[in-house]
Amino acid sequence: MVVTSASATETVEAVFRIESARIIAGVARIVRDVGIAEELAQDALVAALERWPESGVPDKPGAWLMATAKHRAIDLVRRKETYARKLAEVGRALEDVAPPPEPAGPDDIDDDLLRLIFTACHPVLSTEARVALTLRLLGGLTTDEIARAFLAPEPTVAQRIVRAKRALAKAGVPFEVPGAADRAGRLSSVLEVIYLIFNEGYSATAGDDLLRPALCEDALRLARVLAGLMPEEPEVHGLAALLELQASRTAARTGPDGEPVLLADQNRHKWNRMLILRGVESLRRAGNGPYSVQAAIAACHARAVRYEDTDWTAIATLYGRLMALTPSPVVELNRAVAVSMAEGPGAGLKLVDALAEGPALKDYHLLPSVRGDLLERLGRGEEARAEFERAAFLTRNARERAMLLERAARAERAAGAARAPE
Repeated sequence: MVVTSASATETVEAVFRIESARIIAGVARIVRDVGIAEELAQDALVAALERWPESGVPDKPGAWLMATAKHRAIDLVRRKETYARKLAEVGRALEDVAPPPEPAGPDDIDDDLLRLIFTACHPVLSTEARVALTLRLLGGLTTDEIARAFLAPEPTVAQRIVRAKRALAKAGVPFEVPGAADRAGRLSSVLEVIYLIFNEGYSATAGDDLLRPALCEDALRLARVLAGLMPEEPEVHGLAALLELQASRTAARTGPDGEPVLLADQNRHKWNRMLILRGVESLRRAGNGPYSVQAAIAACHARAVRYEDTDWTAIATLYGRLMALTPSPVVELNRAVAVSMAEGPGAGLKLVDALAEGPALKDYHLLPSVRGDLLERLGRGEEARAEFERAAFLTRNARERAMLLERAARAERAAGAARAPE
């Protein structure tokens, strides 16, 4: 079936955003260079944009992109080396056989995505460069989206990514999961990358959808694989617990038309009890690090049968512990929300106002969103409306924007009713 140019372009871009990590990882296994692998994946994207409007979208668009990128990789290998020698070297990488989903043993893991993460998290790179590069390669995030996730200038992040790819190529970093002795040095970056990929899937920075389920699934699977690979690392289990518990709410986080549903309004019968049980089991093996503390917070929500049953005092205390471990304005903003629920909106507003005086969150849409919620709860409708409108202006996600504008309109209606003469 021939499709219009516009619809084909939309399909290509959507499929590529979902499949790009697997394509880059699969190609990197052939060319052994993540920078070149990304370029070849982009070449496949261009080919699809040229062909699909005329030939129609294939039945398996992701497989088409993978095959096209791999063929170009093989052609590149043939041009650079004699075909017979290189063919023997890459061996079964030329076969279109899916890798097993789980490691066969503690030191035998056949997963291209995990190889890609460990390669991009090589010690030759700075921590910032490792995370930015892996979010780019595995998360499919644009440079702008990564910059927003880090609250950093876009040119700074762009330079990190370019320099990181050059450094890996110059150092000849092998495309592999390192041996047990070398894994610990890369673990914190790997955990952070998996965490940030999940976050982007759980609450998309930009676009028309609140969720990007494929990213959540990849991150959750990688966390499980890593827990099997490094069973003695408490923070690995802490991250796995956190992602299991967060993922358990996915089905309840959006309504029939994809609109966001706030935690207070979610139908908890839709929460996935199996994922909650898996999360609680992983939490038993977790430690006292940042991911473990966040998992404990998520567990507090999971244990509450109703929103009104949530132990906000415990959550506020846990956020205090998290601040001591990894102080950041975003953690403090979350603590302010918990404090507002435990001690009242006035107490939370004091904390939020202190954050608003600093520059760190000036372009972070959740700051005015939280402030608007607290002002609304205090009956200050006009001020709440202004905050919700500012939050809507700052967000890049269409679903969030619509929800925030609706909350602004509701606050304005409430303020008008309060002003109306009796």
